[in-house]
Amino acid sequence: MTTLSNFKFSDNIILEDDLVLLRPLQESDVDNLIEISTNEPETWKYSLVGADGKENLIKYIQSAVKNREDKREFPFIVFDKKTQKYAGSTRFYDMQLDYKTLQLGYTWYGSAFRGTGLNKHCKYLLLQFAFETLGMERVEFRADNNNERSIAAMKSIGCKVEGVLRSHMPTGNSDLRRDSIVLSILKNEWFNEVKENLKQKL
Repeated sequence: MTTLSNFKFSDNIILEDDLVLLRPLQESDVDNLIEISTNEPETWKYSLVGADGKENLIKYIQSAVKNREDKREFPFIVFDKKTQKYAGSTRFYDMQLDYKTLQLGYTWYGSAFRGTGLNKHCKYLLLQFAFETLGMERVEFRADNNNERSIAAMKSIGCKVEGVLRSHMPTGNSDLRRDSIVLSILKNEWFNEVKENLKQKL
């Protein structure tokens, strides 16, 4: 089993259960995600970095792969086993491994995969890896404070709201700045309640 002491960003980490498989995102995955990227630009309405359209998708993936090489992020592509199709992407980022904390985000799925339970399966696998394999003490989540769907999804898996960072980030396609809501799960919360509650929803 991987532990923090021997975790390497170059590892080919695969997380899977009966419904979903997550593997490291790679540059050739442009072909696997181009359909969502081209046909569903609204997917990135609240994102700081969009992957809508082939050019943006290529940049998005190249940036994610480089950040993994720079040992700052670990991006995954999400494969839905039920439909045998690629569903979207997610990643660990702002990985402060010495301090046992990281953020989980940059999560998006094509419209056909939303509301199917896929996200809960992904989050279970990612949180289990973060807390039980990497030994994290805290996993943080952030979202545009206007993104009600994303916030509801985070609360439903057991995240606790910590507060709102006002005028925190620029929005993708305008001069407006967004307020970012901050949520988190702590290690003791994962083992005491969140893990079992989330498991019941799978």
